[in-house]
Amino acid sequence: MGDADITLRHLARRRPEDLARALVPEGRPIEVLGWVDSQVTHIERRLDKALRLRIDGEPRVLHVEFCFALRDDVPDRIFEYLGFLFAALRLDAPGEPVPPIESVAVVLSGRRRRLPTTGKRRTAWPGRPFSGTHFRVDAVYQRTVSELRARGSVLWLVFSPLARDATEAALREVVADIHAAANTAEERAELYTALLVMATIDPWGHNLRKELIKMMEDKEEGLLRRTPIIGEMIIEAERRGEQRGEQRGEQRGEQRGQERGKQEAIAELLGRLFARRLGRRPNAEEERSIIERARALGPGEVEDALLDLEGEALVRWLAEPIRSS
Repeated sequence: MGDADITLRHLARRRPEDLARALVPEGRPIEVLGWVDSQVTHIERRLDKALRLRIDGEPRVLHVEFCFALRDDVPDRIFEYLGFLFAALRLDAPGEPVPPIESVAVVLSGRRRRLPTTGKRRTAWPGRPFSGTHFRVDAVYQRTVSELRARGSVLWLVFSPLARDATEAALREVVADIHAAANTAEERAELYTALLVMATIDPWGHNLRKELIKMMEDKEEGLLRRTPIIGEMIIEAERRGEQRGEQRGEQRGEQRGQERGKQEAIAELLGRLFARRLGRRPNAEEERSIIERARALGPGEVEDALLDLEGEALVRWLAEPIRSS
């Protein structure tokens, strides 16, 4: 999912309780224990999509998969992931029961007709009793703005541009809610960025991205430009690409401009994650390695490494030769 996946995973990591509370049956006492951190992480970095919980005093694990659409390969991916996750949980606590696991696919776009509330991946022979896995489907793009607001968290407000009834007036209220709820300018910028990334998906054809940008600038002038994280960089890159295309009359030039801008945006976000982990900006060699690894391995895997590896281990990883995919 590219930009959307990076943005949502980053926000989810910062607000795990908000993520979990909306996906756990209402009224159940819940305690967030943290993300699954296992020896299997170096094999399957996506394990940071699994959250350890205690519900009614009992251990549980919540696995959340952000999906651009409920494509045919989603059940396969979830089943494969659960194998890694189950192995990781067994390895972490040998001899102890593996906590019950719930998987949820949060779907951002797709058909207009209602999606099912559950999905499954069957592995049994035809005609035999079911074996495999079931998972919940949370089609956020088929919800209303009011339903998303009722979840009580700015984390879920960022999905508002996907809502089937999203309007300029409704999003103005959402922007105001985020402005009031965020603790810092940086947090507001990250949430605004997520709003813009969701607006680019635009499953209902609302076409509200430009209006959103104006709302944000009106609410706090210059915030996006003062905080050059991924959403603002992508928007500026697209604008530059469009201008080049108009000036040169070359569609290829426009596409190259947009792609270059997106690469700059990814590099900027990953550089900021590096700075948070090590307390300093990457030097020229480290920045070059981040960019090259994002191109070769994908920005998601580089983001995982920046989040998973500590201090010198991260520096050593950036200095190693890039493994072939």
